[in-house]
Amino acid sequence: MSDAELPEKTPSHPPAGEEPPLIDLHSDAYFMGEALRQALRAYAAEEVPVGAVITHKGRIIARAFNQVETLKDATAHAEMLAITQAESVMGDWRLNECELYVTKEPCPMCAGAIVHVRFSRIIFGCGDPKGGGAGGLFNIVQHPSLNHRCEITHGVRGEECRNLLRSFFLERRTRPAAGEGKPPLFP
Repeated sequence: MSDAELPEKTPSHPPAGEEPPLIDLHSDAYFMGEALRQALRAYAAEEVPVGAVITHKGRIIARAFNQVETLKDATAHAEMLAITQAESVMGDWRLNECELYVTKEPCPMCAGAIVHVRFSRIIFGCGDPKGGGAGGLFNIVQHPSLNHRCEITHGVRGEECRNLLRSFFLERRTRPAAGEGKPPLFP
Protein backbone atom coordinates (compact mmCIF):
# COMPACT_ATOMS: atom_id res chain seq x y z
CA MET A 1 0.00 0.00 0.00
CA SER A 2 1.45 3.42 -0.91
CA ASP A 3 1.39 6.43 1.42
CA ALA A 4 -1.52 7.74 -0.64
CA GLU A 5 -3.59 4.65 0.20
CA LEU A 6 -2.93 4.78 3.95
CA PRO A 7 -5.53 6.29 6.31
CA GLU A 8 -5.63 10.08 6.45
CA LYS A 9 -3.20 11.95 8.69
CA THR A 10 -4.58 13.18 11.98
CA PRO A 11 -3.91 16.93 12.09
CA SER A 12 -2.40 18.48 15.20
CA HIS A 13 -3.93 21.97 15.43
CA PRO A 14 -4.42 24.33 18.35
CA PRO A 15 -8.01 24.87 19.53
CA ALA A 16 -10.04 27.48 17.63
CA GLY A 17 -9.10 31.04 18.50
CA GLU A 18 -5.66 30.16 19.92
CA GLU A 19 -2.40 31.12 18.27
CA PRO A 20 -0.05 28.19 17.60
CA PRO A 21 3.06 28.32 19.78
CA LEU A 22 6.40 29.06 18.14
CA ILE A 23 7.54 25.53 18.98
CA ASP A 24 4.76 23.11 19.83
CA LEU A 25 6.40 20.63 22.21
CA HIS A 26 3.37 18.36 21.99
CA SER A 27 3.04 18.15 18.20
CA ASP A 28 3.56 15.07 16.09
CA ALA A 29 6.31 16.93 14.22
CA TYR A 30 8.20 17.63 17.45
CA PHE A 31 8.05 14.03 18.67
CA MET A 32 9.02 12.73 15.22
CA GLY A 33 12.02 15.05 15.43
CA GLU A 34 13.00 13.26 18.63
CA ALA A 35 12.62 9.91 16.82
CA LEU A 36 14.81 11.27 14.01
CA ARG A 37 17.48 12.13 16.60
CA GLN A 38 17.43 8.47 17.65
CA ALA A 39 17.64 7.39 13.99
CA LEU A 40 20.79 9.52 13.62
CA ARG A 41 22.30 7.63 16.55
CA ALA A 42 21.58 4.39 14.68
CA TYR A 43 23.19 5.82 11.53
CA ALA A 44 26.31 6.78 13.50
CA ALA A 45 26.48 3.20 14.85
CA GLU A 46 26.18 1.83 11.28
CA GLU A 47 22.72 0.44 12.04
CA VAL A 48 19.71 0.90 9.76
CA PRO A 49 18.65 4.42 10.81
CA VAL A 50 15.31 3.91 12.48
CA GLY A 51 14.45 5.70 15.70
CA ALA A 52 11.47 5.56 18.03
CA VAL A 53 10.03 7.45 20.97
CA ILE A 54 7.03 6.59 23.11
CA THR A 55 4.93 9.25 24.79
CA HIS A 56 2.45 9.09 27.65
CA LYS A 57 0.16 12.10 28.06
CA GLY A 58 2.50 14.29 26.01
CA ARG A 59 5.71 13.29 27.80
CA ILE A 60 8.47 11.11 26.31
CA ILE A 61 8.89 7.96 28.43
CA ALA A 62 11.11 5.88 26.11
CA ARG A 63 13.65 6.44 23.33
CA ALA A 64 15.47 3.87 21.22
CA PHE A 65 17.17 3.22 17.90
CA ASN A 66 17.89 0.08 15.90
CA GLN A 67 20.64 -2.04 17.48
CA VAL A 68 20.34 -5.30 15.54
CA GLU A 69 24.01 -5.42 14.52
CA THR A 70 25.35 -4.01 17.79
CA LEU A 71 23.46 -6.51 19.96
CA LYS A 72 23.54 -9.34 17.39
CA ASP A 73 19.79 -9.64 17.98
CA ALA A 74 17.31 -9.73 15.09
CA THR A 75 14.58 -8.42 17.41
CA ALA A 76 16.51 -5.31 18.51
CA HIS A 77 14.43 -2.96 16.39
CA ALA A 78 13.91 0.58 17.69
CA GLU A 79 10.23 -0.11 18.40
CA MET A 80 10.91 -3.28 20.38
CA LEU A 81 13.62 -1.65 22.50
CA ALA A 82 11.42 1.39 23.17
CA ILE A 83 8.47 -0.84 24.12
CA THR A 84 10.61 -2.63 26.72
CA GLN A 85 11.69 0.73 28.20
CA ALA A 86 8.13 2.07 28.26
CA GLU A 87 6.80 -1.07 29.96
CA SER A 88 9.42 -0.61 32.66
CA VAL A 89 8.55 3.07 33.14
CA MET A 90 4.80 2.35 33.25
CA GLY A 91 5.17 -0.73 35.43
CA ASP A 92 2.86 -2.65 33.10
CA TRP A 93 2.98 -4.31 29.70
CA ARG A 94 -0.22 -2.52 28.68
CA LEU A 95 0.64 0.77 26.99
CA ASN A 96 -2.89 1.71 25.93
CA GLU A 97 -2.50 5.36 26.96
CA CYS A 98 0.76 5.69 25.02
CA GLU A 99 1.69 6.70 21.49
CA LEU A 100 4.61 5.39 19.44
CA TYR A 101 6.53 7.68 17.07
CA VAL A 102 8.83 5.84 14.67
CA THR A 103 10.71 7.09 11.62
CA LYS A 104 9.80 4.11 9.39
CA GLU A 105 6.63 2.06 9.22
CA PRO A 106 6.91 -0.85 11.67
CA CYS A 107 7.69 -4.31 10.29
CA PRO A 108 5.25 -7.20 10.93
CA MET A 109 7.17 -8.30 14.06
CA CYS A 110 6.97 -4.83 15.58
CA ALA A 111 3.37 -4.42 14.43
CA GLY A 112 2.46 -7.59 16.33
CA ALA A 113 4.09 -6.19 19.48
CA ILE A 114 2.27 -2.89 18.93
CA VAL A 115 -1.06 -4.72 18.94
CA HIS A 116 -0.14 -6.72 22.05
CA VAL A 117 0.84 -3.67 24.11
CA ARG A 118 -2.28 -1.84 22.91
CA PHE A 119 -0.87 1.53 21.85
CA SER A 120 -3.62 4.07 21.27
CA ARG A 121 -1.87 5.45 18.20
CA ILE A 122 1.24 4.93 16.12
CA ILE A 123 2.81 7.73 14.13
CA PHE A 124 5.42 7.00 11.48
CA GLY A 125 7.42 9.03 9.03
CA CYS A 126 7.83 7.00 5.87
CA GLY A 127 5.92 3.95 4.71
CA ASP A 128 7.35 0.58 3.74
CA PRO A 129 5.34 -0.88 0.86
CA LYS A 130 7.61 -3.95 0.64
CA GLY A 131 7.66 -4.94 4.31
CA GLY A 132 5.48 -2.68 6.43
CA GLY A 133 3.08 -4.06 9.01
CA ALA A 134 0.97 -0.91 9.46
CA GLY A 135 -0.58 -0.49 6.03
CA GLY A 136 2.37 -1.01 3.66
CA LEU A 137 2.52 -4.73 2.89
CA PHE A 138 0.13 -5.75 5.70
CA ASN A 139 -2.03 -3.84 8.15
CA ILE A 140 -1.58 -5.88 11.29
CA VAL A 141 -2.22 -2.96 13.65
CA GLN A 142 -5.78 -2.55 12.35
CA HIS A 143 -6.62 -6.16 11.50
CA PRO A 144 -10.27 -6.78 12.40
CA SER A 145 -9.61 -10.27 13.79
CA LEU A 146 -7.20 -9.06 16.47
CA ASN A 147 -8.20 -7.94 19.95
CA HIS A 148 -6.85 -4.40 19.53
CA ARG A 149 -6.50 -1.88 16.74
CA CYS A 150 -4.37 1.28 16.74
CA GLU A 151 -5.03 4.58 15.11
CA ILE A 152 -2.38 5.28 12.43
CA THR A 153 -0.91 8.65 11.49
CA HIS A 154 1.61 8.46 8.66
CA GLY A 155 3.83 10.82 6.72
CA VAL A 156 4.90 13.00 9.66
CA ARG A 157 8.25 14.45 8.56
CA GLY A 158 8.17 11.66 6.02
CA GLU A 159 10.60 13.19 3.55
CA GLU A 160 13.28 13.61 6.24
CA CYS A 161 12.79 10.01 7.39
CA ARG A 162 12.89 8.67 3.83
CA ASN A 163 16.00 10.71 2.95
CA LEU A 164 17.88 9.43 5.99
CA LEU A 165 17.19 5.81 4.98
CA ARG A 166 18.09 6.50 1.34
CA SER A 167 21.34 8.16 2.34
CA PHE A 168 22.27 5.24 4.59
CA PHE A 169 21.66 2.58 1.94
CA LEU A 170 23.30 4.62 -0.83
CA GLU A 171 26.40 4.97 1.34
CA ARG A 172 26.37 1.23 2.07
CA ARG A 173 26.13 0.35 -1.63
CA THR A 174 28.92 2.69 -2.71
CA ARG A 175 31.57 2.00 -0.07
CA PRO A 176 33.96 -0.96 -0.47
CA ALA A 177 32.96 -4.21 1.21
CA ALA A 178 34.81 -5.20 4.38
CA GLY A 179 38.22 -6.57 3.49
CA GLU A 180 38.05 -5.35 -0.10
CA GLY A 181 41.38 -3.97 -1.28
CA LYS A 182 43.33 -5.67 1.51
CA PRO A 183 45.85 -8.41 0.78
CA PRO A 184 44.61 -11.93 1.64
CA LEU A 185 45.59 -13.30 5.05
CA PHE A 186 46.88 -16.55 3.51
CA PRO A 187 48.36 -15.98 0.03
